[in-house]
Amino acid sequence: MASDPGFVEYACDQLRGAGNITHRKMFGDYAVYCEGKVIALICDNQLFVKPTVAGRAIIGSPVEAPPYPGARPHFLIDDKLDERDWLTGLIRATYAELPAPRPKKPKTAKAKG
Repeated sequence: MASDPGFVEYACDQLRGAGNITHRKMFGDYAVYCEGKVIALICDNQLFVKPTVAGRAIIGSPVEAPPYPGARPHFLIDDKLDERDWLTGLIRATYAELPAPRPKKPKTAKAKG
């Protein structure tokens, strides 16, 4: 089941205090970016934050679940989705711990002939 665009907008709005939050539709659900880093996924109207040591320290005992079949477990944010300040702290800590995205290879022109 794909996520509802209204839920995606709400969840991303809750995270906006952490920085430039954007989202991109991927495979029927959404990747959530903070300053260009993927920090979370939204699948089936649920927010899954990438697991980090800093995030675990903030959450305490996180509920971990895969956002889709075959995925690695992420932190499932359910009961604190309405707590904007708490989410902002979690996303800032997660962002700080995640590596920068790898640079994309430049596209090369195909030879004709």
